Amino acid sequence: MIKYFYKSIKDSKIQILKEFRVGSWIYLEAPSREELEFLADRHGLELGHLIDATDPHEVPRLELEKNATYFFRRVPYQENGRVTTVPVLVAIGEDFVITVSREPLPFLQKLQKDHADFNTTQKTKVVLQIFSETSIAYSNFLTEIRKRVRTIGATFEKIDNRTVVQFIQFEEILNDFLAGMVPASAILEQLVTGKILQLYERDKDLVEDLALSAEQIIIQARASLRTIVNIREAYSTILTNNLNRVMKILTGLTIILSVSVIFTSLYGMNVALPGANSPNAFWGIVLLSAVVSLVLTFLFFKNRWF
Repeated sequence: MIKYFYKSIKDSKIQILKEFRVGSWIYLEAPSREELEFLADRHGLELGHLIDATDPHEVPRLELEKNATYFFRRVPYQENGRVTTVPVLVAIGEDFVITVSREPLPFLQKLQKDHADFNTTQKTKVVLQIFSETSIAYSNFLTEIRKRVRTIGATFEKIDNRTVVQFIQFEEILNDFLAGMVPASAILEQLVTGKILQLYERDKDLVEDLALSAEQIIIQARASLRTIVNIREAYSTILTNNLNRVMKILTGLTIILSVSVIFTSLYGMNVALPGANSPNAFWGIVLLSAVVSLVLTFLFFKNRWF
């Protein structure tokens, strides 16, 4: 699907055009091969880069070509309750900005609203605003994950296998976020120099803010990962300690009960034994077994073997 959006400084509302106009934002969502070929021929774009934007495994990078500059980013996306990152291409041509994505990304749809404060004719500013919305999307998802991790950590004693599985999912998401944000942060650092895009003073300040925001997101993601790992390791340690305690108790009980088993086994043999003919032999054996068991139990508690 191809859409052309246009808004100049004089316009109060963003327009949806039927055809391309100089200064437009070309928006592609789940494009077909024919649409990609059409735009590549029409605007002198690299078809291979446009196709790469539809690859779900595409990695963030920067490509400088003669007719356009291509920014490949990975952005957070939630579908059916599952959070992951998907690729998006933002490219600046001579007289347009183009975005290509496989999925309907909410932050791109947000910029299409009438209240969106940006002009498609200001190409650099459009790209920086898209980057800004990307950082906001990362920050929102990250904040939600951190809240849930802290909530679980506050009820540490109630952690179960289901929670551990959830932690593993959080780790996968955070590692995915880092894989998307670390290269993006490096790209923003390159933009600050002004060698890739022509930046005015206000644009340069915005890029510096974006670079700082990206670094903060990376720090927060890594801190959340460490928190999750610490909670999982502590939970594992507690489980191991509880298991060891149970094993000690069971081992001690086995030793204590084994004494009674020895006595009863001896007097269960079909041979002549001391006191076997006594009418009180049964109670004598029970009493002896009980006394020995109590003595052993006392020794175990005294030496903290339980």
